[in-house]
Amino acid sequence: MMKNLAQLQQLQGKVIVVTGGSSGIGKSVAYEAASRGMIVIVLARHLDALETVRQECMALSHQPAYAIPLDVSDPDDIDRAVAQINAQVDQVDVLVNAAGFGVFENAFDVAPKTVAQMFKVNVLGLMYLSQKLGTQMVTNERGQIINISSMAGKMATPKSAVYSATKFAVRGYSDGLRLELRPAGVQVTAVYLGPVKTNFFTTADAGGDYLKQVDWIVLDPDRVAKRIVDSIGHEKRDINMPAVMEVAARFYQLFPHLGDWLAGGLFNRK
Repeated sequence: MMKNLAQLQQLQGKVIVVTGGSSGIGKSVAYEAASRGMIVIVLARHLDALETVRQECMALSHQPAYAIPLDVSDPDDIDRAVAQINAQVDQVDVLVNAAGFGVFENAFDVAPKTVAQMFKVNVLGLMYLSQKLGTQMVTNERGQIINISSMAGKMATPKSAVYSATKFAVRGYSDGLRLELRPAGVQVTAVYLGPVKTNFFTTADAGGDYLKQVDWIVLDPDRVAKRIVDSIGHEKRDINMPAVMEVAARFYQLFPHLGDWLAGGLFNRK
């Protein structure tokens, strides 16, 4: 009880920026952060959905909240959004890079434009926004960047080669960035998730029933959001959910033949 109260006081009035904030994990993180009194800034492409999230955040936090449209694949749009953020708040305490998408197709069947867009959204936009806001955190000598990766960034499976490539990139970037920013007092946390019950799969698995096939490991987005917000202010290297997939990912590295069986069989339901 005292620990929970201390964290609520610690987060009260802190500024958190969340990409992909109009839906899915981003929206759940925004609501969880707002419930703890944080000033929430949500970024996404769809302003109408963002405005709904903004209003709910204000009701939960009794603090200001902001909705800024952003195409995270466009560096110029990131520059504009950052300028708007800086006009609204003095500093950003936490950045959660939750925007991302995937397509479950065999690697040779994914259109080149889709491959490029996946890297622009999942990797390049994340890196550029982290650079823009992270530089300010370094100047302030405090802050935290939380990158939403995936268990696909530790263990690739059939029909996820391209998506996994983007998440392996997020993993490498997060690991290197954490070591670079530690001396400046800025924390970097990577979040490795299995399947989460969100609209991500509307695009990734259009017409399929992947979530039903793996319902025994599907995560609740609100529970994920709680774990993420719990990590704010702590030197948390990574968050892994669910535990069974983290164990499988370790086997994947330590026992390659068994790892291929797990990745191509037990955890492959696409």
